[in-house]
Amino acid sequence: MDALDVARWQFGVTTVYHFLFVPLTIGLSVLVAILQTLWHRTGNDRYLTLTKFYGKLFLINFAMGIVTGIVQEFQFGMNWSDYSRFVGDIFGAPLAIEALVAFFLESTFLGLWIFGWDRLPKRIHLATIWAAALGSTFSAYFILAANSWMQNPVGYRINPDTGRAELTDFVAVLTNKVALITFPHTIAGCFLVAGSLIVAVALFHLIRNPHHHDTPTYRFAARFGAWTTLAATAGVLITGDIQGKIMTDVQPMKMAAAEGLYTTETPAAFSVLTIGTLDGSRELYALKIPYLLSFLGTGDPHGTVQGINDLQAQYTAQYGPGSYTPIIPVTYWSFRMMIGFGLAAAAIALWVLWAHRKGRTPTGKWLLRAGLVMPLLPLAANSFGWIFTEMGRQPWIVFGEMLTRDGVSRSVSLTEVLTSFTAFTLVYATLAVIEVRLLIRYAKAGLPDTTHDPTPHDHTDDPDRPLAFAY
Repeated sequence: MDALDVARWQFGVTTVYHFLFVPLTIGLSVLVAILQTLWHRTGNDRYLTLTKFYGKLFLINFAMGIVTGIVQEFQFGMNWSDYSRFVGDIFGAPLAIEALVAFFLESTFLGLWIFGWDRLPKRIHLATIWAAALGSTFSAYFILAANSWMQNPVGYRINPDTGRAELTDFVAVLTNKVALITFPHTIAGCFLVAGSLIVAVALFHLIRNPHHHDTPTYRFAARFGAWTTLAATAGVLITGDIQGKIMTDVQPMKMAAAEGLYTTETPAAFSVLTIGTLDGSRELYALKIPYLLSFLGTGDPHGTVQGINDLQAQYTAQYGPGSYTPIIPVTYWSFRMMIGFGLAAAAIALWVLWAHRKGRTPTGKWLLRAGLVMPLLPLAANSFGWIFTEMGRQPWIVFGEMLTRDGVSRSVSLTEVLTSFTAFTLVYATLAVIEVRLLIRYAKAGLPDTTHDPTPHDHTDDPDRPLAFAY
């Protein structure tokens, strides 16, 4: 093990950990805004109660996401300085816009939303949560545009004197076809996580105390979250299909690695299960669905999908000697876990809707167990999706331009990287305990009692105004 290995582990751990908070923040911000809009339009206090309840969980998660996201920037300078020098001119623009526009928009209006319940007019207060939600969404787009450039570099040139990538067309970076499909795919995944959390919390209270006076509100929340989960699943599947075709076009090795496809096939079958050698060099047994991979990769059931061995030979001739194959077992299984965990969450959502048929209140213990596990499933699906995305690009850190081994800081020793990796891991473990305990505490507390709240926006100075506890 050398500094490169540890630096990759550190970046992988901190990135996956940070992304546990991102989808919940983005998804919940919009769903909370929808609930408040329903209250604004109907005057039904059920929606106000749910807005405040899930708003608390949103704020806790948002705060943790900010803390973990700051660390991401430090790593570029500490462990990946050569990479930062190479891509700095490209990454600077979208990341600056993300910080100055999207992030500040999100933070500013979220503060107004937190402390403006009894100070701002209803319509303006509603606008603040929508502005915060839009800020979260815009923030995701600029980050994904930067990442998509790593998958499919566009709008740049290599300066022969400095050896750096220089931006020539910012619009091309923002309209990169990888970014245009990765964004809706990621946002759909965010709603999958948020919808699952709403279902889990509502089910917990419904099954624990089915005759509580808040039962109708929890029943609505469970159905609302379940329908959100199913709609998000449909969005993930549709955008994922398009994304697969674009991936086959710009990163054919990643598609081949996702399927463990070693030889070029026309037509190509989709591997439901493949058992290969321990080094991932060849296939031993496979259970396949004929024609499906060709359709997923090219849109044509009889289309050609290039295999790993042929692509390795092609890249060796194009880029020089070396291995251009990612770790096949990682890409193969992460791809399937991404799909499997996402579909499992959708199956539980269908179960929840079935349990609510004809006005019934669910009471089954197995449904409760499934519901409590439900938020973890799309979180795992999102994590494995990003593991597949980044590991499938290897050995490139910028596809076709820079190898991962060439991006690491040359002056950082193994001891230094191990020290920072250990410190970050311990800090993140502590933050994880805090996050989980806070979410469980406020989720178990149940819906807030709004019957004695001051009339919203009556400009009274109530020290116990909703949501102000968070900061």
